[in-house]
Amino acid sequence: MSTRILVVDDEEPILSAVREYFEPLGYEVDCARELEEAEALLAHVRYALLIADLRLTGSQSAEGLELVRFVRERSPWTRTILLTGFGSVEVETEALGRGVDAFLQKPQPLGHLASIAEELMRTAG
Repeated sequence: MSTRILVVDDEEPILSAVREYFEPLGYEVDCARELEEAEALLAHVRYALLIADLRLTGSQSAEGLELVRFVRERSPWTRTILLTGFGSVEVETEALGRGVDAFLQKPQPLGHLASIAEELMRTAG
């Protein structure tokens, strides 16, 4: 059985790049572009890892934090990585307080993202 990852970002090129990087490594990658779609997938599929953008709908949004809350309530075994191009100490503190496993600034080299993802999933069990 392959390991499933959910990637949530409002930018299609980012979703494509992450999928194209992770699938040859043996992961099954699902993608969502909005909060509701991601929550529906998380409610019906068991994911080892969620990689989500902090902002999905605009410059002041923080749906990524909502997703982390949803994951912690509905699938506590899922490890979480939150990505943002608009990070601050306050947002990072809130994310960590909600249980995010890793908080990373965009852009991240895909190799670095993959190594963090692999480490999180390895220590999950």
